[in-house]
Parts: sequence; C-alpha cells; structure tokens
Amino acid sequence: MKRLIYPIIFLAMTFSTTTQAQKSFYDYTVTTIDGQEFPLSQLKGKKVLVVNTASKCGYTPQYAKLEELYQQHGGENFTIIGFPANNFLSQEPGTNEEIKEFCQVNYGVTFPMMEKISVKGGDISPLYQWLTEKDFNGVIDAKVKWNFQKFMINEDGTLAGMVPPGESPMGETIVEWITKSN
Repeated sequence: MKRLIYPIIFLAMTFSTTTQAQKSFYDYTVTTIDGQEFPLSQLKGKKVLVVNTASKCGYTPQYAKLEELYQQHGGENFTIIGFPANNFLSQEPGTNEEIKEFCQVNYGVTFPMMEKISVKGGDISPLYQWLTEKDFNGVIDAKVKWNFQKFMINEDGTLAGMVPPGESPMGETIVEWITKSN
C-alpha cells in the first residue's frame, strides 16, 4: 500500500506545481480602488506595468513619472496598474478612498488603481505571489523589496521582468520594453 501512495502523492504535488506555473497574469481577478471586480483577462493583448505604490514614501513622486508614461504610451497596447500596499514602514496607511483622492489631487493619476493589498508576507495577494515566485510565474523570483517595484507583463500574460523600486518608470528598461514590437 505504501508503494502505491507515495507515487500518487508525488504525482499530485508535481501536477499542482505545474498547473500553478502555467497560470498567466490574465487568470487573476483583482478589485479596483472603487470596489469593482477587475478581471485582468480584459487586458489581453496589452503590455501591463504593475506597480506597488505608497503615498508616504521617498519614491512617491514616481506617481508623476508613472502618469507621464501612461499619457505617452497608454491606450490600446499598454497600461499601468497601481496596487497600493502598506507593507513597508506603514507608508500607505490610508483607506482606498483617501489613496484615490491623494493620487488624483497630488499627481493627477488617471491610470487604473486597485484596492490596497499586501505584496509580501503571509497575507500576500495571489497576484503578487504569482509575480514574485518563479514556481508560479515560470520566469523569476522577484520578491518585492520596497514601494514602487515594477513588473512588466507581456501581451500574452507572461512576466517579462522586474524593475527595482529606485529605477524611474520613464527609464530605458521600461520604455524600450513598451516600444519594442513582438
């Protein structure tokens, strides 16, 4: 009996890991900052820049560069999605309503903002687990180190790479990725 159970358990674990790694960005549904469900599948065919944000961080002025990037390249082929998170020194303490107002009043943010989530730890959102773990995304391990870490998602829902928090959204890595044809 033991000889039969161990191979079955091994196969079940292998199948589970393989299935998770084959998920794409578009298999997830998130919630907007206004509380509406947002299936990421509606972004199929677009490049997507995913950014964890915070209102009281040294990198908060990157909101202006993100908006500039969105104004220059956003539309049919590219979008940005912001995910407020309070994981680093409580630098995003506000409610979704306060965060939305802060972004609009101070930086004129028009790109989609999602509800506040956790981007690391035991309560990490399923999307960020996919973004940060090679076992799930099939590409890289890229734990979130701080606010404004950027993840580049290709048109087919695969992870293209990660840009560290200190690098500008208008930097060469991101702009070249957006403008590169597949």
